[in-house]
Amino acid sequence: MIHHVQIACPRGTEDVLLSFYSGVLGLAQKPKPPALAGRGGCWFVGRGIELHLGVEEPFAPARKAHPGLLWEGLDALAVSLAAAGHDVVWANDELPGFRRFHTFDPHGNRLEFLEPTA
Repeated sequence: MIHHVQIACPRGTEDVLLSFYSGVLGLAQKPKPPALAGRGGCWFVGRGIELHLGVEEPFAPARKAHPGLLWEGLDALAVSLAAAGHDVVWANDELPGFRRFHTFDPHGNRLEFLEPTA
C-alpha cells in the first residue's frame, strides 16, 4: 500500500496547483504539517489517493514518469479536463482490463487515470 505520491512543482505556484488539483480534479487540499509548510508546495487528498506537490529547484516536469490513479467516472473527468483546456490522450487498447488516458498538470507533469472495465 502506498501512503502518497510526490510530484514536483515550481516554487510559488500553489494557486495554480489548487485550481487544477482541487478545482478540476476535485481533490481536497490537505494542510501540510507546520514543520513542512515553509518549504512551499501543497498536498491533496481524495478518492483514496494522496498527492504531495513539492517544490523542486531547478524544476523540470516529469514528462514520462507518472502516477497511475484509479478513478471512477473516467468519462466525466475527461470532459472536465478538456473543458479546462487540458489535453486528454486515450490509450484504452494498451492495457487489458482498463480504460485509461494521460494528461498533464499545469506544470507539464504527466498523469495517468485508469478505470477498470466491467
